[in-house]
Amino acid sequence: MRRLALPLTLAAALATAGCTNPNDPGQRAAGGGLIGAGAGAALGAMIGGGRGAAIGAITGGAVGVATGVVTTPQPPPQPYYGRPEPELK
Repeated sequence: MRRLALPLTLAAALATAGCTNPNDPGQRAAGGGLIGAGAGAALGAMIGGGRGAAIGAITGGAVGVATGVVTTPQPPPQPYYGRPEPELK
């Protein structure tokens, strides 16, 4: 069972990654924060040990949230399904 924990966790993360809206700043902030916190904690742990991991997680999370919000694309324009405008002659 222990061997299956990592592949199952990765499969669940991959399956839920497709259920997001790329045009929602809140979802992008949450995703960026999680990615930034994980990367910051990993780098902080490699560089400074336990306390460095905490500082790296906080810093990486803050940078990830800001990056996620700033890089949110504009939503695509909605199609217009109303009556066509009359042509002027």
